[in-house]
Amino acid sequence: MAKVDIILVKNVVGLGGESDEVTVAAGYARNYLIPHGMAVVSTSATKRQREALKKRRMEREAQELAHSKVLDESLKNLIVMIRVKSGEDGRLFGSVTSSDIAQSLLKDYELELDRHKIKLPNAIKTLGDHIVEVHLHPEITTSLQVKVLSAD
Repeated sequence: MAKVDIILVKNVVGLGGESDEVTVAAGYARNYLIPHGMAVVSTSATKRQREALKKRRMEREAQELAHSKVLDESLKNLIVMIRVKSGEDGRLFGSVTSSDIAQSLLKDYELELDRHKIKLPNAIKTLGDHIVEVHLHPEITTSLQVKVLSAD
């Protein structure tokens, strides 16, 4: 099977990040990556483009890290209150999910956070205080306090 070296212009899940030079099957590059604007063929002429992509990637990653640090500081001081229906014994009808927490952050604090970054070890099925991990960046993980209250 023929292989070709390409330079990624965008992040491709499972393959690499922007400005990475990777070797892939020729058909994958020719039929998918290049037509969708995700990669260019690696030649001596595109080496300069790779350096520009590398610089842009480093700037973007530094900016994302700085944003994550600011977000980390603000999340440490927040308590997310979620009101749900529950039975008399304090058990919920259903459970509180990461989507519920993300929606509550958006509604109460106007803070948009991807639900995939909120990691629940187990579903929250009881009233009370719960601590939830939030993975903001590969280097930054913080905790968020979630208070589940009865809507009754």
